[in-house]
Amino acid sequence: VVSTYNSILSTDPLITKPVAAIESLISLLSASPPSTISETLSLLASATSELKKSVPNSIAPSAGTDLFQRYLICTLQQGSAQHAKNKGNKDSSSDGDFRAIRAHLLANGRLFVQRAKESRGLIAKVARKFVRDGCTVLTCGRSRVVAAVLSAAAEDGAKFRVVYAHDSNDALSKSSTDIVTELRRKDVPVATIPFAALAASLPHVTFALAGAESVVENGGIISGMGTNQMGILAKSVGKPFYVVAESHKFVRVYPLSGDDLPLRQKVLDFWTQSGEQEKEHEEGKRNAEDEAVDFTPPNLITALVTESGVQTPSAVSEELIKIWY
Repeated sequence: VVSTYNSILSTDPLITKPVAAIESLISLLSASPPSTISETLSLLASATSELKKSVPNSIAPSAGTDLFQRYLICTLQQGSAQHAKNKGNKDSSSDGDFRAIRAHLLANGRLFVQRAKESRGLIAKVARKFVRDGCTVLTCGRSRVVAAVLSAAAEDGAKFRVVYAHDSNDALSKSSTDIVTELRRKDVPVATIPFAALAASLPHVTFALAGAESVVENGGIISGMGTNQMGILAKSVGKPFYVVAESHKFVRVYPLSGDDLPLRQKVLDFWTQSGEQEKEHEEGKRNAEDEAVDFTPPNLITALVTESGVQTPSAVSEELIKIWY
């Protein structure tokens, strides 16, 4: 399941980590021959645990694996009840019944993945109204949802500008470069600035816009390193800070601060070295920073935009209650 997950992410740059995790589990079920509901749930539990241990940020794939397991349990329960009803409430645990339930599950699982992928376009339609003529949007990171929103606005003829903050040692990453290039190709003026210039750019900004790897239960977000900094600065000068994210990124985690998150990353790395060791250390640190994330608390977020519409951060817990209870 780990190799499948990594392969999906590397071959499809547009896919999100939760959806990649779901596709990995569906692939596992398709290739595995469990014959009972208990064996199926046990297989998924062990595969999910293995997947979470293999990545430094397990929260993002957890949003997908938890949602899929909840969906699976509901589907199996409904399928078993239906088969029992069709047989006059007799035992429904035969091989034929389970194979039918399993086939139904896999078919609906793939449909779920397809709808999750389409949610990005729906968000772009909802968030498009925030991007108006004459506005200047501040953003950062490599969010594909943010790119979809800004591209949709440009294609609708909106006249706006974008300020793109980055670090990566004064150079944009490939995915960030692709976003900037695509916007400029659509006649959207884009200014790229280092994070050190964020405060200086804010007087010229209308609002800040960011994506998220995960949306936690209290309405805060886990996103690329620097997002929290952008939120703090935007709030300090009264600029709205909007977050666009698919609802399948909602995850049952309730951190009080970034230190409460189960992330295997070092923000502060104290050391004393020199020469070649210093060079090797800096290269390793640079690679780690590319995947580093931070936590932006809900009090900094003006609104969340999902495929369901515009929500306040406090609405996330209500959505999770609907899904799980």
